[in-house]
Amino acid sequence: MTKMPTTKAELNRFFEMINQRVPKRVSQFIRWLRKPSSFAARLAVAALLILGGIFSFLPVLGFWMLPLGLLLIAQDIPFLQKPLVRVLSWMEKKWVQTRLKWQSR
Repeated sequence: MTKMPTTKAELNRFFEMINQRVPKRVSQFIRWLRKPSSFAARLAVAALLILGGIFSFLPVLGFWMLPLGLLLIAQDIPFLQKPLVRVLSWMEKKWVQTRLKWQSR
């Protein structure tokens, strides 16, 4: 019987995926933001990322900002964690399927 990962573990896994794909300084900043003492900064950065993600049609801003902002906010708002993990897991699954489909052509 396989044990299902907890919602917190899944959130941490998504953060680690992000940390592996961004420059070292950005990764360090995200790690600092996740500390409990960085609550106010985390909330401000998350709000800006969500706003930037909503306006992703503008140059420089992108859709990538929305999930990161939601991840940061979900760290402090427990009722958002489960639906966010569900959506991000679904997006990850669809992305893998799409990549495999493109590679098989």
